[in-house]
Amino acid sequence: MKIFLDTADLSIIKHYADWGIVDGVTTNPSLVAKEGVDFETRVKEICEVIPGPVSAEVLSTEKDDMIAEARKIAKWAPNVYVKLPMTPDGLRALHVIAQEGIKTNVTLIFSPAQAVLAAKAGATLVSPFIGRLDDIGQDGMEIIDDIVSIFTTYAFETEVLAASIRTSQHVLTAMRLGADIATIPPKLLDQLAAHPLTDKGLAAFLADWEKAQQK
Repeated sequence: MKIFLDTADLSIIKHYADWGIVDGVTTNPSLVAKEGVDFETRVKEICEVIPGPVSAEVLSTEKDDMIAEARKIAKWAPNVYVKLPMTPDGLRALHVIAQEGIKTNVTLIFSPAQAVLAAKAGATLVSPFIGRLDDIGQDGMEIIDDIVSIFTTYAFETEVLAASIRTSQHVLTAMRLGADIATIPPKLLDQLAAHPLTDKGLAAFLADWEKAQQK
């Protein structure tokens, strides 16, 4: 499974890129706004650090405006994926730009039916939002299971990107269910990498080595 970082913080992206496990980055208007930087400049900076897919979202809501904005964003870097919302206008814009070879990530997906419509319209990636479904009392992971199963049955080439991930268990379950990608808040990478027995074992190894040197 590919691991994407869900952030627009360039210093954080550079930090985790050094781990050698970051396959891409997802951004959105909220994440970029928190950074207080120019959207285009930041996306280009991220694309220079991360060679894999970097998602950048359109701000328009109507078809023709989305298409124009998508074409502009797609020119920022060869690894930019244009994010479009899962709306009727989003699908109409997607249908046009997908035929032009623009890579896309359809966001704000909350049902398998939405994912199928996006895949049929030509989406490169679909992003079901796990945590937000959990927030309203649904089991967010069920949507991953359903979408992966449907896409496999009908041989869709569209990849499933598990988004709105809140916990390490979300990540592990997404792996187990066959999601192609998980986009992860940076703090979760630290949690995934850590284990108390690892720390305890390392401390014991170092203590034993110190004793051996004293002898």
